[in-house]
Amino acid sequence: MAPECNPHADAATAHLNRWVGEQGLIGRAAARERFDRAAFGWFAAITYPTASERDLGLVADWFAWLFLLDDQLDDGVLGRDPERTHQFLGALFGVLEGKGADPAGPSIVTSLADLWDRTTETASEAWRRRFVEHVVAGGLAAGWESANRVSGTIPGEADYVEKRRHTGAIYVCFDLIEIAEHLDVPAEVYDSEPFAEAVRAACDVVGWTNDLYSLDKETALGEYHNLVTVVQHARGIGQTEAIGVVAERITRRLREYLAAEPLIRKRHKEIEPYLAGLRSWMRGNLDWSASTRRYREALHDTENPASYLEPALIDRSAA
Repeated sequence: MAPECNPHADAATAHLNRWVGEQGLIGRAAARERFDRAAFGWFAAITYPTASERDLGLVADWFAWLFLLDDQLDDGVLGRDPERTHQFLGALFGVLEGKGADPAGPSIVTSLADLWDRTTETASEAWRRRFVEHVVAGGLAAGWESANRVSGTIPGEADYVEKRRHTGAIYVCFDLIEIAEHLDVPAEVYDSEPFAEAVRAACDVVGWTNDLYSLDKETALGEYHNLVTVVQHARGIGQTEAIGVVAERITRRLREYLAAEPLIRKRHKEIEPYLAGLRSWMRGNLDWSASTRRYREALHDTENPASYLEPALIDRSAA
């Protein structure tokens, strides 16, 4: 069965193209070509199929921002300099804490200020706190990855699994379900079992599926923060066997998520839109990962990452 697609997909793509230009996030021809190949507007449309046109545009902007930052951390020099990564992430955290952004600062920081203002117009204080906590956890995990790259450390399976939920900003994207659906999940529900376990399971399904599809790209870049590579190293097995192990783990986690749903629904019928959002995310992520040229044309990107990484994102003086 095909994924449900938001009817505002084209409008979201058009909005996104305007926004990244206005915010100074895309300038180079190579960066624009790679950005267009990723199809972030369509990705947002199949993961938030019931969002309004305005909310879908906001989500698409978040997708672009998160992936552009991820590229800087994974493919560029920033992610191989722990001290600089720490300082840079501190500026991002400052925006979320209400300190604002220097208009002359890096565009990834100034564009976050725009995103945050638009996102929090109707958000509760509790949602804001949880979102910031998830962003901070993602930043700490990014620092952990950076330190691993410098030391040449391949993480163990358990450590990687826990950090992976944050390095991919998956919790952050799940938080946006509440914004798109105008829903506020109470803290006592969010932190309760089996709800918390269902969210963890959905995080794992999304993150590990992404690992399977991004394996070739990351292997070509010498990146080993991928569950296939981690399993391969930890168990002393070949890549093909490790892929099978990861695929089986994804299937098991999906079954665990589906088993938790009826229990959650019985206790908290009011958050059904959130559960629907998790299902859309798992399915939409699979379809996007399988079709996006971001991963299918890995060699095109890995030959020269500097050609598509925009310097102004992290250093306005480099523009």
